[in-house]
Amino acid sequence: MHSNIPYILDFAKRLLAVPSPSGYSKEVIAFIEKESLAFQYEVEKTKKGNVIFTIPGKSDKVLALSGHVDTLGAMVKSIAHDGSLRFTTVGGPIWPTMDGEYCTILTREGKRFDGTFLSSSFSSHVYKDASSKERNPETMIVRIDEVVHSKNDTLALGIRPGDFIFFDPKTTITASGYIKSRFLDDKISVAILFGLMKTMREQHLVPEKTIKIIISTYEEVGHGASYIPEVDEMIAVDMGCVGDDLTCTEEMVSICCKDSSGPYDYQIISNLVKLSQENKLSYATDIYPYYGSDVSAALRGGNDFRGGLIGPGVHASHGMERTHSFAIENTLLLLLSYLQKK
Repeated sequence: MHSNIPYILDFAKRLLAVPSPSGYSKEVIAFIEKESLAFQYEVEKTKKGNVIFTIPGKSDKVLALSGHVDTLGAMVKSIAHDGSLRFTTVGGPIWPTMDGEYCTILTREGKRFDGTFLSSSFSSHVYKDASSKERNPETMIVRIDEVVHSKNDTLALGIRPGDFIFFDPKTTITASGYIKSRFLDDKISVAILFGLMKTMREQHLVPEKTIKIIISTYEEVGHGASYIPEVDEMIAVDMGCVGDDLTCTEEMVSICCKDSSGPYDYQIISNLVKLSQENKLSYATDIYPYYGSDVSAALRGGNDFRGGLIGPGVHASHGMERTHSFAIENTLLLLLSYLQKK
């Protein structure tokens, strides 16, 4: 196993603990900036909060690697007559998996309150449809762990429409090498990019191209990397999908050939496949019809470059996600080999 896999797993666990639904990035970006100080790479921040690290290379060609640190989440939509919360979604969680999940409500004044996502038919002893009722934002509530029995009780806490609601990530690393958590999409790939920077600094590696590592903050709502610096190539490092009619497993690095935005660059994908074969990596090529990436957003934003997409295989995306340290290592090794390709 690569020597920096333990660092990646530890960093991922700490990163996953920092709430960062799309639109609320200040805590996680502060965390990212503090962690990056050890690498001493040039850093800049865009107006909407993305962070960009620059690693000088041997040529004036520029390769961007992106990972997004924003996650799924929710916001308070309204307060019901009994003091419970109605909510609106941020991104696309699989809502049946959210029934019974713990959460935190953040007010504009910085107060935090514990809560639980529940079906509005929350008890089998009271509601005949408790088991059969569909779970979605229209049929679910957030129960607040405070003594509230009315809308005015909740308002008195300082909770208002527009307040963010954070899901508990429930991160666990098993002895068998799995990491399971909400929001591995895409915090596990951000951790891999930090493992990449750590490896390059420790080994004094100078890449063939200048590298721009972009940590984006609005990917889950479609415009994370819509603005990027001028680059020649860009590879989104995001999760690989696992499921029916797909080749990728939780132990592999995924190379995506096409997603909902269309095919990725033929030569970049071919180079990634060749490097995977030469380095005897466990990899898969797949097509993801319901997927979009930071590369997709950047191309829609009018940027001119060639793009690709790779990432560790992640099971149960947008639900209770899981990947394996083997997939993390395969992704890291593929990135290291690509950076050194002339």
